[in-house]
Parts: sequence; C-alpha cells; structure tokens
Amino acid sequence: MPVTPQIVIFGALYLLFGKIVVIGFLASILAGLATGVGALPALFFKEISLSLFNGMLGMAAGVMLAATAFSLLLPGIEYGDLIWPGNGLWVVAAGMLIGAYFLHYADEKLPHLHFDTAPDTSLNSMQKISLFIIAITIHNFPEGMSVGVSFGTGDIKNGIVLAIAIGMQNIPEGMAVALPLVGLGYNKWKAVGIATLTGLVEPVGGLLGITMVSVFSPILPIAMGFAAGAMLFVISEEIIPETHANGRSRIATFALMIGFIIMMALERLLG
Repeated sequence: MPVTPQIVIFGALYLLFGKIVVIGFLASILAGLATGVGALPALFFKEISLSLFNGMLGMAAGVMLAATAFSLLLPGIEYGDLIWPGNGLWVVAAGMLIGAYFLHYADEKLPHLHFDTAPDTSLNSMQKISLFIIAITIHNFPEGMSVGVSFGTGDIKNGIVLAIAIGMQNIPEGMAVALPLVGLGYNKWKAVGIATLTGLVEPVGGLLGITMVSVFSPILPIAMGFAAGAMLFVISEEIIPETHANGRSRIATFALMIGFIIMMALERLLG
C-alpha cells in the first residue's frame, strides 16, 4: 500500500506527541469541514429565509457559550488552581482578556469584509474573495485552537464536546460565506470550495493549540482562557449582533437557549 502524506503526518504526530494529539488534530479537521457542509445549500439556493438563518446563528451562539463555559473556563480554572493554588480564576481571566484583545487587534489591523457589509463595487473579484477568506480566518483560527487546547488537557470528553460545538457553529458560518458569493455571481461549486477552504484554517489552530499545551503544560490555563476569550469575542461582536441586525429576533433568542441546553446536556451525557 502506498504511503500517503496523511499517513506520514498522522504517524509523525503520534510518534512525537502521542495518541491524544492525533485525535485532537483529527477532531479539529472534522470541525473545520463542517463549514463546507454548511455551504452545501448554496448549490441549490441563492438565499435562505432570514428567520431560519437567524435561528441557526442563535443556536450556534448558545452552543458556543455553553462550550466556552463547560469545556474551557471551568476546566481551565481547575488546572490553574493545581499549578497556582488559589489563583486559577485570575490566570484564566487574564488569558480571556488577552484572547479577546488578540481578536480585537486582528479585527482592527487586517482588512476584511463582515458578512452584513455591502460589497465594495470598487474591488475586483479576487480582492473580494481574499477579504472574505481573511474575515473567516480571523475567527476560525482561535476556534480551532480552542479545540486543540481542550484536547491538550488530556480530557478527550471535553475535546469532543468542544469540537462538536465548533462544528455546529461552522454550519451557518459556511452558509454566510457561500450564499453571498453565489449572490455575487460566483460559480456555486467554487463558492462551496471557498467556504470549505476557510474552515480548514481550524486544524492549523487546533494543531498549534494541542502541541503547545502538550509541550508546555504550565501555560494550559492561560491558553484555555485565551481560547474562551476569543470565542466570547466572536459571539458578542459578530454572531449575536448579526441575528438582531434587522431588529429584535425572538427566534434567535430562543434558539440560543436551545443551543445552550443541547451542549449542557451533551456535556452531562458524556461526563
């Protein structure tokens, strides 16, 4: 049987870091591919119901909130207390602020388009594609990193829960990338391909997160706080405002609660 690059990569990771890194990297790949799954409706529609889209985004926000609380913040505080007794809370809080500031800085410095922004007609097609890719990269990299950091704790359950949460959040995000591109006249398959490609930034962040905390375990609480802060920034800055961009959306509000309950139940069932 021929040796493929995938076998070489996973084999090297297993030999260097062990089984948990391989599982975490694979989970971050699957979470990233969910962006492509979410983009598939672009093959059949140019737009979807605003209520449906708001509901999906609201549920994604609830899922991410629960995953942030149960899979990143609480375990991060516990690990912090083991390393710095009595100070785990403050270590994680510092990591949260650093993570939020990192996304704020990236959001300010990197040129990109938000999905609710009308496309600039002065830009050519390649520039528009680049700006969409940059926008998703800003958000997907720390999301992938959060999956890797969670697996880096050695707790596969937490890692799986977080990977599921990120995957669920990536589905409406894939729609948010692909549908506007189709509306701008891009080939449907090309739009789906671009959306899928943006999701594959997550395994890069996942691999960085899991190897970083595996090699330097004392930074684990800070890294978990960083990932949580970055995710909370995305939820507050992008997802929730988008669901209410056209006025109050009660559907999005209840969907957020349902998403939170689903992840809370999943956390309990896998516990």
